[in-house]
Amino acid sequence: MLNVVILAAGQGKRMRSDLPKVLQPIAGKPMLAHVIATARALAPGSVCVVYGHGGEQVKAEIGDRPQFHDSENRGLSPISWAKQEPQLGTGHAVLQALPQLEKVGAGRTAVLVLYGDVPLIRATTLQRLIAAAGGDKLALLTAHLDDPHGYGRIVRIDGKVVRIVEEKDADDAERAIKEINTGILVAPGEALARWLPQLGIANAQGEYYLTDIVAMAVAEGMAVVTAHPDANWEADGVNSKSQLARLERIHQRNFAEALMEQGVTLVDPARIDVRGELVCGRDVFIDVNCVFEGRVELHDGARINANCVIQDAVVGPHSIIGPFARLRPGTVLAEDVHVGNFVEVKNSTVAAHSKANHLAYVGDAAIGSRVNIGAGTITCNYDGANKHRTVIEDDVFIGSDTQLVAPVTVGKGATLGAGTTLTRDAPPDALTVSRPKQVSIAGWKRPVKQKKG
Repeated sequence: MLNVVILAAGQGKRMRSDLPKVLQPIAGKPMLAHVIATARALAPGSVCVVYGHGGEQVKAEIGDRPQFHDSENRGLSPISWAKQEPQLGTGHAVLQALPQLEKVGAGRTAVLVLYGDVPLIRATTLQRLIAAAGGDKLALLTAHLDDPHGYGRIVRIDGKVVRIVEEKDADDAERAIKEINTGILVAPGEALARWLPQLGIANAQGEYYLTDIVAMAVAEGMAVVTAHPDANWEADGVNSKSQLARLERIHQRNFAEALMEQGVTLVDPARIDVRGELVCGRDVFIDVNCVFEGRVELHDGARINANCVIQDAVVGPHSIIGPFARLRPGTVLAEDVHVGNFVEVKNSTVAAHSKANHLAYVGDAAIGSRVNIGAGTITCNYDGANKHRTVIEDDVFIGSDTQLVAPVTVGKGATLGAGTTLTRDAPPDALTVSRPKQVSIAGWKRPVKQKKG
């Protein structure tokens, strides 16, 4: 049985933000959400989040997200919460979580300790650490750094770990050690429950250090083993907006590399932002500065030109989007649809071979096949209180600068003349025009601005 404790009580003063540190976003979702998702990938018996500063805001943000509170319906590990107040160190934080964990004092249970501000840790690395622990050993995730400043050092004698010394408590020889403690560890549950109440505060910080359990394990004759991440950035914590931005780019580059391995063409892998889930078919092309939010599907041969924003949408095979287009939630495009520059589509379906090539808004609409939507066309779908649907049937031609005031239907094969304001249904296979009579007024003088004083 594996239990996971996620420490998320830190204040994050260096963030200089009213938003709690663990809620600062990476790829559009809170850092803590990344850690929870990784923890759940290990299928633990339970996950306990230890909260403190801004704790109610943290609980509300995570609790309001369906992916976290419907665990019973989706077979995910449940989340429990433990409050740490006051904050007296990492050892004290884990101690608050123990009552929330399943069977922590029984048999070969293990406790994995993670951090809510270490968002890029990978499940494969944690699985390696868990395997090293084997249920009866204390396993530490360590890394070797050229500049270990600020980290606790791993002290070994004859190659064996004997203790961890925090930098503020280290002497010169210990500070020269390059192997550092990431803070992530796996401990036998029964031993952890025994060790934590014995922690003291005889250190420079006056706190209960979780790292002191290493010396306790050594004193009991328990083996202390180590594992290492594939990349050191996996264990990087975030304490400032600068560090947050650095990990954001690492995360995005990793996603870009994965997309290219799948065959997606990225004009510049450094200029893509995925803030959710992006699913791509074969021969997808993505130009620079595109943002994908929520769940987005790009089917075979789809082409996304520069500077597009796509959120919770489906782009059909061989469709062309942008540049400078926006697809909002609920957009579903079929095959060979063209959505051009400065076109916005929201909560609408567009059937095959239709196009809106420039300067248009399509909202709450059902668009048929082979429809041409002219420049400047908009669906007026909102009356200030309710959203209404616009239906445009197959083979319709809509002239430029047309307003379709929903609810309204344009029949199959109809043509709407440029400048039309459509307030009633347009019949099929007919031309519908709505324009005021053009008038020229002879001798009319443009008003002149009056001079002051």
